[in-house]
Amino acid sequence: MAQTLVALLVHVVFSTKNRANLIAPEIETELYSYFGGILKGRGSRLLAAGGTSNHVHLLISLSKNDALPPMMQELKKSTSKWIKTRDINSVGFQWQEGYGAFTIGASQIPLLRSYLARQKLHHQKRGFEDELLSLVEKYGVEYDPKYVWG
Repeated sequence: MAQTLVALLVHVVFSTKNRANLIAPEIETELYSYFGGILKGRGSRLLAAGGTSNHVHLLISLSKNDALPPMMQELKKSTSKWIKTRDINSVGFQWQEGYGAFTIGASQIPLLRSYLARQKLHHQKRGFEDELLSLVEKYGVEYDPKYVWG
């Protein structure tokens, strides 16, 4: 085969440092667009985004020429700087150090899009901590509880 064909779908989730409520509703749409622009510049695509004032979920189609760790580093660094310029109350804004990343199949895209669109409603009943731990358990990811909330 003379061509490299790749479909890498990743559901990424990460929060603000200490899960502080620092993502203002007024900048959310622009923030997701900014994530999308960064990803496009790296050859990847943002397929869906959602979240609340303290965390985000991104559904990413990862480029065959990119790797998750450097992509995440750029996403978090660039959006952190951007948020600080958009909201006077976010001068000390920071993302948490780590992130969760889970692969999904193409057949799961509609379900995940719907889930991301309902994040605010979902989090009226369930906290981010519970949500992340359920994802970790669902995907069988081993973790050390003392490092999860850094």
